[in-house]
Amino acid sequence: MAATPQSMTIDAGLTGLARRLVVDELLSDAAARDAQARAQRAGQPFVSTVVEAKLVAPSVLAEAACAEFGTPLLDLSAIEPFDLTQFKEVSEKLVRSVHALPLYQRGRRLYVAISDPTNLVALDEFKFATGLNAEPILVEEDKLKRAIESAATALQSASLGMDEIELDRLEVIEGSEENKGPEVTRSEADDAPIVRYVNKILLDAIHRGASDIHFEPFEKKFRIRYRLDGMLREIASPPVTMGVRIAARLKVMSRMDLAERRVPQDGRIKLQLSRAKAIDFRVNTCPTMWGEKVVTRILDSSSAMLGIDVLGYEPEQKELYLKALRRPQGMILITGPTGSGKTVSMYTGLNLLNTEGVNISTAEDPCEINIPGINQVSINPRVGLNFADALRSFLRQDPDVIMVGEIRDLETAEIAIKAAQTGHLVLSTLHTNDAPQTLTRLLNMGVPAYNIASSVNLIIAQRLARKLCPVCKRPADIPREELLREGFVQEELDRLKIYQAAGCDQCNDGYRGRTGIYQVMPVSEGIQRIIMEGGNAIQINEQADKEGVSDLRASALRKVRAGSIDLLEANRVTVD
Repeated sequence: MAATPQSMTIDAGLTGLARRLVVDELLSDAAARDAQARAQRAGQPFVSTVVEAKLVAPSVLAEAACAEFGTPLLDLSAIEPFDLTQFKEVSEKLVRSVHALPLYQRGRRLYVAISDPTNLVALDEFKFATGLNAEPILVEEDKLKRAIESAATALQSASLGMDEIELDRLEVIEGSEENKGPEVTRSEADDAPIVRYVNKILLDAIHRGASDIHFEPFEKKFRIRYRLDGMLREIASPPVTMGVRIAARLKVMSRMDLAERRVPQDGRIKLQLSRAKAIDFRVNTCPTMWGEKVVTRILDSSSAMLGIDVLGYEPEQKELYLKALRRPQGMILITGPTGSGKTVSMYTGLNLLNTEGVNISTAEDPCEINIPGINQVSINPRVGLNFADALRSFLRQDPDVIMVGEIRDLETAEIAIKAAQTGHLVLSTLHTNDAPQTLTRLLNMGVPAYNIASSVNLIIAQRLARKLCPVCKRPADIPREELLREGFVQEELDRLKIYQAAGCDQCNDGYRGRTGIYQVMPVSEGIQRIIMEGGNAIQINEQADKEGVSDLRASALRKVRAGSIDLLEANRVTVD
């Protein structure tokens, strides 16, 4: 290729793909040198460094590498799933260590997917392991990374090479009596490789901090995904034929009816990890076109023991919550969508109140977090036990604090409000978008305005946002006009420093952990007056704004200013 005027001034130390990216004006000379140096220090391919730092899109990078080296380019997503069992000499360790994936064999040629054409070590390793001539096929780095993870995990399921974790000895304390199904043949579900594979998936989810695991069957693929920091990520794609056996094993562990595949079922698994540590999983199955989808939610009681200081409340918000918890009566309502952390917020408050002198009772559907010292009741509509019945029973047992998992209907709302008016502290949740809408939702249910005004003390609306990884986050260059549109003010722009996600081996695409975004609204006399006058959510919101209550958007922008989250995440979880 003929040199451009720019290429004549390129650093002589830049070669190969790094030089090509500068010539094509995809990277600056300085950025290319920096990436090359970082790759050498980390001992990883240049391509991986560029993609992790999000300097160039993986697809653009692959096209540049194809043009520079002449290696054929392939869309890896077109040939999923990957079955490494056909290459008996190829191990999971080899695939991961050389960051390459064997695709198929033609005669004496083995075609290998690589993202870096200079990765000759991978070709030599596959040639040595298989005795075949290894031919490179260029693929996109992000797709290769996912494919290696998927193929390596599937390979584990077909082997017994997991003895170091003793997965077959992992103690499973099976579900409660109410979830037991009839005894059926379990040969498929108790097959040793399946037992070990499922145990490994569950343990890996715990270690990686996942909140949910999705086992999903499709016509030509079986997919396993973790929800990490609120986002679903595919972590494995075992052979389709394993899908039925995986579902059967999970159903056996959670004491479901193994023979029933036509209707949804609910169950529970308890894994005893050690003498002092046990993890609960709430399991649900749902019949789909290609088999049963199984979703397990990981219920870790330690999440409620973290303390209020780590949940992400601003100092004034934390003080409002603690003040409401110290009151002897009234109602605290927590609102937000599914997965926004409402349960952890409620149980954090209950844990602060959980002392020898306080009688606490909860009604939940189902009980998720087990805390010693709190009387917990699981709602069971099949036997006629609903929220209203549980509340009536609580009020005959001298309670001090009552927690209702969710106010779903007028009957439950009226009993909860009556309890809040007669000397009890009541905590509950509603599904609304923000704090002002919670009050109008109760009005729409049919609760009289005077009951709402006299009983509700505090409303907390919340979301969960992914925190930026402190190791790799980097300053973001955002135009001033865009910052003003996002809600920042002119006076702060000169000193404002905003960060964005980068990505490293210690995080998930630049994010690690989550923090809460809150709107904490006390029901003041002004808001009570609006409720009694039949006002709407807009009027309540205006009054709260006058009283200095930050809405969700303002709270999110505070976290952006502090460098905890980026603007993309603030926009994802809040509405301006």
